[in-house]
Amino acid sequence: METRRDIFQAIADPTRRAIIMLLAVGAMTPNAIAGHFNSSRQAVSKHLQILTECELLRQEQQGREIFYHLNADKMKEIEKWLEQFKQLMQQRFGQLDEVLKQLKSNKK
Repeated sequence: METRRDIFQAIADPTRRAIIMLLAVGAMTPNAIAGHFNSSRQAVSKHLQILTECELLRQEQQGREIFYHLNADKMKEIEKWLEQFKQLMQQRFGQLDEVLKQLKSNKK
């Protein structure tokens, strides 16, 4: 059985977030990506593998080179979840505001 990586664990790593930001500008080869980091080519390859496994990146073979592209649709899934979370938090803060107003008016 194939285990899928959790997208939120994948983006929790600062190096992987930096790779996503690089690829938001345009497709790059692994060597070009690795050139932006002070880590080994193998370490960058592992990050690329994790991001590909959770479908944030996709690979495209062009001749002998592999180019990595950002999967914008997967990023939209993250944005949708964050928006739902944001709305929930706004509701909670709204409820807290009401409680505080009631407490303040009861003191008078």
